[in-house]
Amino acid sequence: MTDRGLTQRLRTVAFRNPLYAMSLGRGVPRQLALLPPDPWPGQVERGQELISGLYRFAGEKRETDRPPWKAPGAGDAFRFELHSFEWLRDLRAVGGDGARRHARTLVADWIETFDRWDPVAWQPDTLGLRIANWLAGHDFFCASAEDDFRRAVFASIARQAKHLARALPGGLKGQRLMMALKGLIYGGLALQWPDDRLHQSLDQLEATLPEQILPDGGHIERNPGTLMTVLRHLIDIRAALRAFRVPIPDDVEHAIDRMAPALRFFRHGDGGLALFNGAFVGQPVLIDTVLAQADARGRPLKSAVQSGYERALQGRTLLLVDVGGPPPNGLDKSAHAGLLAFELSVGRERLFVNCGAWPGGGGEAGFAWHQALRATAAHTTLVLGDTNALALLPDGGVIRRGQPLRTLIEMERQEGGGSVLIEASHEGYRHGYGLVHKRRLYLTDNGGELRGEDVLEPDRGRHRGGDRFHVRFHLHPGVQALMAQGGDAALLRLPGGVGFRFRAVGGELELDDSLYFGDPREPRRARQLVVAGTTAPEGATVRWELRREKRG
Repeated sequence: MTDRGLTQRLRTVAFRNPLYAMSLGRGVPRQLALLPPDPWPGQVERGQELISGLYRFAGEKRETDRPPWKAPGAGDAFRFELHSFEWLRDLRAVGGDGARRHARTLVADWIETFDRWDPVAWQPDTLGLRIANWLAGHDFFCASAEDDFRRAVFASIARQAKHLARALPGGLKGQRLMMALKGLIYGGLALQWPDDRLHQSLDQLEATLPEQILPDGGHIERNPGTLMTVLRHLIDIRAALRAFRVPIPDDVEHAIDRMAPALRFFRHGDGGLALFNGAFVGQPVLIDTVLAQADARGRPLKSAVQSGYERALQGRTLLLVDVGGPPPNGLDKSAHAGLLAFELSVGRERLFVNCGAWPGGGGEAGFAWHQALRATAAHTTLVLGDTNALALLPDGGVIRRGQPLRTLIEMERQEGGGSVLIEASHEGYRHGYGLVHKRRLYLTDNGGELRGEDVLEPDRGRHRGGDRFHVRFHLHPGVQALMAQGGDAALLRLPGGVGFRFRAVGGELELDDSLYFGDPREPRRARQLVVAGTTAPEGATVRWELRREKRG
């Protein structure tokens, strides 16, 4: 066991002690000094489900008369969303006294059930979001409540914030640490902590920013959804400090200024996010709100070098390519094995996509889906020998095969005559197969044609041949696909009527089934184009092109 693991176990033993609960005190603040602004929209449908007793979080659902705080078999992601109270906005979106009373009932039940430390409900990141959400939702569910209820809420916030100050950083990294720090800063402002204690919280925030936010504005975890979440938390922290007239650290402002263009980088024409490394499409209205609140006008970069992504917009055609390796150990829980995967959209319609991510939960079947969607085969890229380009660990994270790799990813971008050429390679298959995957993507100046080449090149001549490979092109569910020319080509049609012809040489072209998990609440059937072949001792080369059909 590591020193950090031993420290965490000792802290857990201490938190379980009944004397620890006494040390958190029973004092009730007379009032809260901070009621932070909360501009984020909720979902009326989900709020109505909560009122009816349906709890649907992270791909799981529980229908019950009692809040499922301790539902047996519930996954970690379900419990996190439930105990974080992020759904208070959904009840607020419903509006009216009924929704307000229901929110009070749930808050009161939680306080009664979890007055003392609990290993799930009092996790620092969960606790931090809960403090922030109770404070942000105060005017909705608490302001007009009876005095006894308000005192109970204030007392609970004080106890939770006191524990959070003791528990952090608690081994947290990345967005989980940001969630906890947000609650700590909110709590310190609301409870009017002494300046030195508040400054300690801000010091922790400033210390983690350069660790999380890359120079190009991306997030170290390489998940576009995580980028949006962390940006949203920083916007909230800035607004809370501004409301309380506390100087905003320059590093916070600079991070927001870089992150907003990075978030724009990952948006398709439909307003949603690209599906890389665990991201979902998301709600365009929420993304719009985040960007508006960021108040940062920077344009997205073409090359997000530190984040490991490339972007090319030609005419109405947008190409996004993953040319990065996995995040650092400990920050790769949501990392996928989709090396050199890309997505392509035309206007507001997606054409080539990645399959998305599993939202969490579901027992053994859910775990199988989680791993399948992280696999290389669930991405628009090449798969060799039905093997992932990065080994996926059961509890999240990845193993970089053949450590230490010389260079996992190499990339070069060229622009000329209005066209864009992106060349990249990865060594994920060097260990075990002796092959390097090289991919060339060429997008013409008007976006009407995308030409590609996927090469499996022997590393120092070491390859026996005879390995099966598949170059997969996952299609958005809205795309109609039909084989043509005796199986040598495929015709693709977007919902708006724009048609494309796809051809490939170097393998057999097939049309197969796929699944699309862009929305965690609604998995959809889809199709995929597959170019299949077998390597020779000198490797293999597949050339393909996607050309827009002229309207007759």
